[in-house]
This record gives sequence, structure tokens and C-alpha cells, in this order.
Amino acid sequence: MVQCPSCARRQEPRLLCSNCGAPLPAELDYFGVLGLPRKLTLDLQRLESIYHEIGRRVHPDRFATQPEAVREASLRSTALLTQSYRILRDPISRGRYWLELHGEKLTESDKRVPAELAELVFEVQEELAQLREADRNNRKAMTSLVSAIRERRQALQVSMDEARGALAENFAKLDRQSGDRASLIGNLKAVLSKIAYLGTLIRDVDREIEPFDAS
Repeated sequence: MVQCPSCARRQEPRLLCSNCGAPLPAELDYFGVLGLPRKLTLDLQRLESIYHEIGRRVHPDRFATQPEAVREASLRSTALLTQSYRILRDPISRGRYWLELHGEKLTESDKRVPAELAELVFEVQEELAQLREADRNNRKAMTSLVSAIRERRQALQVSMDEARGALAENFAKLDRQSGDRASLIGNLKAVLSKIAYLGTLIRDVDREIEPFDAS
């Protein structure tokens, strides 16, 4: 139970007092902050709407003349709301957070390069090394290298889109509890790891070819 700093009513933990609407100093998970069930699949438009609506109700400006305890609760609630929205609006951070809530935090073994990506990671890093070491005065060779890396960038984006699609499917299955839970959680960890490494490769490629795109 938590006591409202404004009207003193004791109630179940929530972001806003059910009696007077003042912010509460409650400990809530990110889903609870936004009044959402712990589901992996979210309607992002609805999420944004809820975020803005609650944001208006807990904003510190509304409680500027209230007692210190109420002002502090407002500041804390606003910060917690912002953090909750930031984590839940992104499917990758949402998936990681959902795992933590269920005692399934990613381990070091989960963060290793997935076996199916090991060769790809090596190939991309080799290509980028060739580009960095290439003779910039040899325009023909440079054009060929940059062209090949741009094609690689497109292929990486296709793989990323496919991985995000697999993530959405996994979310839906876990929400429906369709299939073996342990297997689905293992798959979720694997997909999140794959997306993390693909994201790193894409960032590395973008950083190397940016000067050529700008020229």
C-alpha cells in the first residue's frame, strides 16, 4: 500500500491517487506506470497517447504550489513516466526489460556472436578494413570497394528487417502463450542478440561509408 502525499488516502501502488489525482510515490514497473499489462506486443499509437495524457496529469507545473512531498512525487512520477515510455516504445529494449521482469535477464553467453552471424561479422570487418587501408588516389578501386560495401549495407538491412519480423512473431507467441515457454524465451534471447550484432555491423558500415556519401 502507498499513502497519497496530498489527501493521505492509502491505496494500491499506482502513479496517480485514485481519490484526488495527485502523483504518488509508488514503486511500479514500466508497464504499471503506463497502466498496461505486461504484454510484449504494444499499440505504439496508444502507448504515445497514454504517455502524453499521464504526462499532463503528473507534470510538475500542476503542483508548483503544493507541499514539498507532492512536488517531489510529481518530479519522480514524471521521470519514471519518461523512462517507462522510452523503454517500452522500442521493441528491443522492451523485450530485454520484459525478460528482466520475468527473471530471464540476458547472460554473457546470450551476448556472444550468434553462430549464424560469426562468418558475416568476419566478412564485414574484413571489407571495412580493406576500405580503410585502400589507396584513396585509386578512384577505380575505391569506387568498387564503396559500391560493394553499400550493397553489403542493403543486405544487412534486409537481415535486420527479417530479424525484427521474427521478434514481432515471438512477441505474439509469448503473449498468447502458444508453444513451449522455455523454448520461446530462448528464441527471444537469440533474436535480441542477433539484432544487437546486426545493429553494430550496420553502424560500423555507416560510419565508414558516410564520408563517401557526403562527397
